[in-house]
Amino acid sequence: MRSDRGRQGGGRGPKNAGAGLKYNSRPQSMNGFEEGIEFLPANNAKKVEKRGPRRWVVLLALLVGCLLLALATGLLVWWHLQNPEVQEYKVFNGYLRITNENFLDAYEDPNSTEFANLAQKVKEALKVHYSRIPALGPYHKASEVTAFSEGSVIAYYWSEFSIPQKQVREAELAMAEERVFVLPPRGRNLYSFELTSVVAFPTDPRTIATRQDNSCSFALHAQGREPQRFTTPGFPDSPYPARARCQWALRGDAESVLSLTFRSFDVAPCDGSGSHPDLVAVYDALSPMEPRAVVQLCGTFSPTYNLTFLSSQNVLLVTLVITTERRHPGFEATFFQLPKMHSCGGSLRGPQGTFSSPYYPAHYPPNTDCTWDIEVPADRVKVLFTFFFLLEPGVALGSCTKDYVEVNGEKFCGEKPQFVVASQSNKLTVRFHSDQSYTDTGFLAEYLSFDSSDPCPGKFMCNTGRCVESRLRCDGWTDCSDFSDELGCKCNETYQFTCANKLCKPLFWMCDTVNDCGDNSDELACACPAENLKCNNGKCVPKTRQCDGKDDCGDRSDEANCKRVNVVTCTKDTYRCNNGLCVSKANPECDGKKDCNDGSDEKNCDCGIRPFTKQSRVVGGKNADEGEWPWQVSLHAQDQGHVCGASLISPDWMVSAAHCYTDESGFSYSDPKKWTAFLGLHDQSKRNAAGVQKLGLKRIIRHPSFNDYTFDYDIALLELEKSAEYSSTVRPICLPDTTHSFPTGKAIWVTGWGHTKEGGSPAVILQKGEIRVINQTTCEKLLPQQITPRMMCVGYLSGGVDSCQGDSGGPLSSVEAEGRIFQAGVVSWGDGCAQKDKPGVYTRLPVFREWIKEETGV
Repeated sequence: MRSDRGRQGGGRGPKNAGAGLKYNSRPQSMNGFEEGIEFLPANNAKKVEKRGPRRWVVLLALLVGCLLLALATGLLVWWHLQNPEVQEYKVFNGYLRITNENFLDAYEDPNSTEFANLAQKVKEALKVHYSRIPALGPYHKASEVTAFSEGSVIAYYWSEFSIPQKQVREAELAMAEERVFVLPPRGRNLYSFELTSVVAFPTDPRTIATRQDNSCSFALHAQGREPQRFTTPGFPDSPYPARARCQWALRGDAESVLSLTFRSFDVAPCDGSGSHPDLVAVYDALSPMEPRAVVQLCGTFSPTYNLTFLSSQNVLLVTLVITTERRHPGFEATFFQLPKMHSCGGSLRGPQGTFSSPYYPAHYPPNTDCTWDIEVPADRVKVLFTFFFLLEPGVALGSCTKDYVEVNGEKFCGEKPQFVVASQSNKLTVRFHSDQSYTDTGFLAEYLSFDSSDPCPGKFMCNTGRCVESRLRCDGWTDCSDFSDELGCKCNETYQFTCANKLCKPLFWMCDTVNDCGDNSDELACACPAENLKCNNGKCVPKTRQCDGKDDCGDRSDEANCKRVNVVTCTKDTYRCNNGLCVSKANPECDGKKDCNDGSDEKNCDCGIRPFTKQSRVVGGKNADEGEWPWQVSLHAQDQGHVCGASLISPDWMVSAAHCYTDESGFSYSDPKKWTAFLGLHDQSKRNAAGVQKLGLKRIIRHPSFNDYTFDYDIALLELEKSAEYSSTVRPICLPDTTHSFPTGKAIWVTGWGHTKEGGSPAVILQKGEIRVINQTTCEKLLPQQITPRMMCVGYLSGGVDSCQGDSGGPLSSVEAEGRIFQAGVVSWGDGCAQKDKPGVYTRLPVFREWIKEETGV
């Protein structure tokens, strides 16, 4: 993004209860007692009279015995009442396979007679099954079959238990163990009921309530490869219901798999604590079993974020658990069926080629294994993994126990930058495995044959085996993921600093308070004496002056991040509240904290917020996500297409570069009727897409001091003919106060549809690039007699990332406190694009804050 960055060139571009006590209800016979009685002659009085205790003593003994027995019984009863065995209510979701049944279409309908008959058999079988397991049988309460699917027939069910607390773990292990079970024939019926893969897992007891309440339960069957749409209730005109549980059972034909895509996704944000207020989960089954969860989602996602998921069979279950009353629109999704993949991998021959995980870049399906046997004509073969995402929640880094790629006996998993694996021969085998749960986007790989004596002809080979252009060696930037292109280098002293670890870094990164070397050596040389504070500008001041309400540093960094914000004497560098008082804090506006007594620093803060918090993982790419930069505007000149960029600052006003509206022979660029603004645009080929707003211009106000030769005061205000409507892809950026500081070394984003390289062609998809603020003194040295106080240099002295032709007028977006984004500058000019020692030059926006307010009221 260089030269004139506008028209001519500028663009930066988830046994029965035991038998009980047996008893006999018949009265006891007295015969047993009669056999023990001896009848004596009545006249033998002495023999009749038995010697022993008197009757009252016997009665007393009996009474005391009864009392003791009653007391003991009472104590036992009391003890049991006070110390009952705690029972825990547990619900398990599971599935089993009926191997000697054929699937009938009627099994899809839970109201059919066929469904009811088979479900009753399954429930009876489960009851018998549990009775044979001591940890389960006595505590089983009920079971219910919720669905059937193909293969031969898979039954999905839940079972209720009331289990002694100390036996819960044993019961969970028993339920999770896959078992085979045969229910033998009864009576004259010769038919056995054969069950395999009987397994279940603990689940939320509220799932039972969900099954009994069909108000938010839906069943859908794919119609060929034609996508079918479904949404949360009320989408998009009203929010989904509060505190509810919804589910969508998705089916396809036998021998098919399902492809599911969330086209729009906005639910309550993830709270970061591990629990999710509202949660969408997708299961590779028709029962919400955690070990079969493919993905769990919360928050918001850009429409361009990859949310396509595959099943391993012909069913998927989508659930939405809502525990809040927050108002969010929910989601819109589509699904269709694909032929089931019966083999994965294969033989790869030839000098080079590509291969990927199944269905890449969609999420690979669970329960998948692939093997590629590679053979090349040269003596060696290597595989370059360009994209590699096999990340699973709850799996420790380096522990490839679930999803992985295996090469040369080594397993790779997680999220990795580009890397290379090589063989010691012309053959190599690559294996891919995914388990039954969570999936990721997988990998894209390229295999190459190479001569072991010259593995990277004309290029530099990283220690990882990757080949990079020789010109990238020792340029101060890491192109090899292991830093090997920057090791053992002799730094260019003109614009590089040699770190203690021998890495080379740009000079202007020294003393910027950021550890750029990795060993902090770029900051050690700038250390201040003991008991001194080092300011952001390098100045040292006594720590006793920190947070004293005075700007001792000169850049107010000694007053930044203070717990107490002081009212101070107003200067040109202090923030002035609406009540006329000034505060010591640097950049206090819209940071979520009330620093002014009148709260004016937190007013008019409906800006700089991106609706989509999840950004796509792009390695080596520069495509922006849809809605990632909702203030970015594309300006089309009549019959010329995209010419310049702009940023939305209110419903009626935009900021752009003045040089875009300088008349040339044959065309009046200063005429607002010649321009059309496209708001919410992402792809230049889809200007009529939903969400894109096409608006005319009412006025163009160039700064009166703009110099079309020096490009000083290169800023313009554009008034829209009709007010813009804010949406998920159209939002304003925050304007910084005149005192707002964007310090040296700060990372800032430049965006636009400009040329992707000098002399190249314009981008179709909105591009983004991260660059850094360059010290003003360095900027003036690099471009002598060309830099004014209204300009700032942002980029890299080593080149590589820059704006370019067609980016002119676009914003520099700086992420500030609380994630709010402020506009730091406007794309203006430069000498070429992304060249060494020639950073891009941008209009410094804080300088023009008062002028913008005078002209627009914003």
